[in-house]
Amino acid sequence: MIIVMARGASDADIAAVVEKIRVAGLTEHVSSGTERTIIGAVGDERVLTADMFEPMSGVERAMRVVKEYRIVSREVHPDDTVVSVRGVPIGGKAIQVIAGPSSVETPAQMAASTRSVSAAGCRLLRGGAFKPRSSPYSFQGLGVEGLEYLQQAARAAGLPVVTELTDVRLLDTFLEYDVDVIQIGARNMQNSDLLKEVGRVNKPVILTRGLSATVNEWLMAAEYIAAGGNHNIVFCERGVRGFETAYRNMLDVTAIPILKRETHLPVIVDPSHAGGKAWLVPALAKAAIAAGADGLLIDVHPNPSEAWCDADQALTPSELATLMRELAPLAEALGRTL
Repeated sequence: MIIVMARGASDADIAAVVEKIRVAGLTEHVSSGTERTIIGAVGDERVLTADMFEPMSGVERAMRVVKEYRIVSREVHPDDTVVSVRGVPIGGKAIQVIAGPSSVETPAQMAASTRSVSAAGCRLLRGGAFKPRSSPYSFQGLGVEGLEYLQQAARAAGLPVVTELTDVRLLDTFLEYDVDVIQIGARNMQNSDLLKEVGRVNKPVILTRGLSATVNEWLMAAEYIAAGGNHNIVFCERGVRGFETAYRNMLDVTAIPILKRETHLPVIVDPSHAGGKAWLVPALAKAAIAAGADGLLIDVHPNPSEAWCDADQALTPSELATLMRELAPLAEALGRTL
């Protein structure tokens, strides 16, 4: 465990930290620089937690020397990573909005969706060809036919595509259709075999948080991908399961700054699946951007009332355009661009 003392920490502050380390049965190594002091706890650090030190006077930060997740950790890579998708950056100063229908339905529906996404200023198109559903009797997506419709519409508009991979056996098909961004959905966040396989390909991956996953479990899932050699990973918060029934999922806005502190990788938010209602999407989208998100993943449909999947949460093209206009000044106020 390393405890970084804040600038101006007093001798008493340092002594209090040293005493707590000794009480826990460890020894200390104190390194005093010109601006701040760093205290190392030497011994079995498993008995210590950051929470034991961070509330103390004069302490700026406490961290373990070795974390379970290494490659995705900010300690290993202090600078922010920008993931490039055919020249479109996710991360950095730009905020990207990825929009499109929850499920691919027909060529006409995809053409109309793509026009509205492009007209609103979004630079990436989403669409589900394979749909994991809670009920085996619900629409499961068009499959490979859906990939064809998605790519036809996207390539005509010059937009990269984002779509969910549900089965490791479909990876070769995704590569054959040159899917630009592979999304790992909430149900597969801890599917280690799937994570290992996408770790071996040179494709950006959006890793969606599981329905009940902790931040640490989410980071470890990303580590599976990174350990395979693929470091082009984007985290996607989409809400976690709570006891409330007034909305679909509980959007964990707190996870955004936590991830920004723990990892160098970009973080986006899916307000559509979090709220489950179209009227909730603008408020949740603005909260996500204000909290530091690098982008949004939004459901939009030419006619939501006729959508084959997730109709309640889909925005209309005009609602998407309005949201983009409302997000622009917020991004500017944060020193970023939309």
